[in-house]
Amino acid sequence: MQSLGLWQLWRREFSPYNFDKFRQDLLAGLTVGAVALPLALAFGVASGATAAAGLVTAILSGIIIGALSGAPYQISGPTGAMSAILIVIAQHYGLEGAWVTGMMAGVIILVVGLLRLGRFIAFIPAPVITGFTAGIAIIIFVGQIDNFLGVKTPGSESAAGKLLGYFQGGFVPDWRAMVIGGAVIVTMLFWPARWGRYMPASLLGIVLATVIAVATGWEVARIGEIPRTILLDERLLPANIPWANLNDLLLPAISIAALGAVESLLCGAVASKMTGIRLHANQELIAQGVGNIVIPFFGGIPATAAIARTSVGIKSGGQTRLTSIIHALALLASALLLAPVIALVPLAALAGVLMVTAYRMNEWPAIRFMFTNRFKTAIITFAVTLLATITLDLTQAILIGAALSAMVFINQAANLGVDVRMVDAARMRERGLPVRGTCPYVRVAYLTGPLFFAATNSFNEAFANLEDTHVLILSMRAVPNIDITGLEALAALHEKIQHEHKVLLLAAVQPQVMHMLTRSKLAEAIGPDNFFWSADRAILVTEQRRSSCPACPSFDICAGPSHAPAVQHPTNRISANL
Repeated sequence: MQSLGLWQLWRREFSPYNFDKFRQDLLAGLTVGAVALPLALAFGVASGATAAAGLVTAILSGIIIGALSGAPYQISGPTGAMSAILIVIAQHYGLEGAWVTGMMAGVIILVVGLLRLGRFIAFIPAPVITGFTAGIAIIIFVGQIDNFLGVKTPGSESAAGKLLGYFQGGFVPDWRAMVIGGAVIVTMLFWPARWGRYMPASLLGIVLATVIAVATGWEVARIGEIPRTILLDERLLPANIPWANLNDLLLPAISIAALGAVESLLCGAVASKMTGIRLHANQELIAQGVGNIVIPFFGGIPATAAIARTSVGIKSGGQTRLTSIIHALALLASALLLAPVIALVPLAALAGVLMVTAYRMNEWPAIRFMFTNRFKTAIITFAVTLLATITLDLTQAILIGAALSAMVFINQAANLGVDVRMVDAARMRERGLPVRGTCPYVRVAYLTGPLFFAATNSFNEAFANLEDTHVLILSMRAVPNIDITGLEALAALHEKIQHEHKVLLLAAVQPQVMHMLTRSKLAEAIGPDNFFWSADRAILVTEQRRSSCPACPSFDICAGPSHAPAVQHPTNRISANL
């Protein structure tokens, strides 16, 4: 299906549009805003920036990306996965480096969308995504232990190193921070889901934690001042872009771009199942690219489509992309009107929100499915990606995941199926086909899968022994493509068969494969009359050719070893249409 332009998407979405739909968008937007407020604050802090940066990101992404999105339901903002990779970048390159990296990632995503390469993002196997998500969840959880305990411990290059550091002691937990964080966790875990539409559990938990901290007068770390503006003092300025050092930031930018694109398209895939409305992937990537180019210049952090906010918008009755814009305006109103209140929120409360969010962001059904059914390849892929994510730099983890994805793909694609069968003449006669003999020397090989460099070993092994075969028919209906190595393997098989005075016939060759055979002159070498629409036709024509051969006394012993080469039979040029 051809992708629609943005104007066409708007026309389809808002035609017709009435007050009833606007009321649904308004209520859904306000509901999403209530859910997004605590998450925006928490992810801003978790990314190594500030709560204000998270709030600015949610506001701008809700308006810019929401307006340009490839579907009416997508709602973007700061996410846990993005905050986990950003804090590592901020530790290495500072907050300014994180802004520049985010802007570069936006450019990369925009280019991918403009070139309409969105479909390639979906080529990452599910175990890699599940392992990466689980690793990021651990990073988020470990990154909030300090705030939850009310302590400040030495940093580490990895989440695994940070976690091991807690077992070495050297700090005294603040029980007050733990009570506040625990109150949020208990609220989020036990608040009835049916009440969540009226008061999100995360927002209620933060309100209760703030009331406890203020009422008791406990001295715990708090968010601090929230600027009443979306143009923060700490932001990326054109004059501060380190043009000479952009090469150092390219790999982290690719990591952010890959993560943002994958997360946005996964969100769209989930939401499209809920609504039945298809996500236009390339337009979504264009929206994500534009948004992430603009946001750093306001002091925000990279954003991506968020499954939690998107699903809340859908379940709340959101009809159009106005839901995203209204949620952003609700957050803007909160920043302008509630800034003094937000400043009182304890960091331990945000830690509680992020710890529960980290647990919930794991794809538990997919993990249970892999381990319950003992899919070894999937389990190994999942485990390697997870360990790489928590022990290495996230950029390296993404590269390892990509390499692992390629290896898994090649391994799966290399499983060329070769099913060699004798001709079942009796069954063919039952189907009304005029087969008179039993064709004992004719074999039909049904190939399944692409015939490319990684599959040629299977192909060669299958035809290593053709002692009892005088006519080999390759049924290639299930071979979608062939590369140069596959052509060489097929040519070698043809030469071997000719040398042994036997016949090679090809049936049901797909157009793309036939194009490659023609370009390589292999189709000419095999002979145009040795190509057939189906294996059945090849068998019937083989019988007709043998019946015209004076050296063959019967159908059952046709083309035996002592006969002249079958390729010299006088009837070898019978039309393939017979």
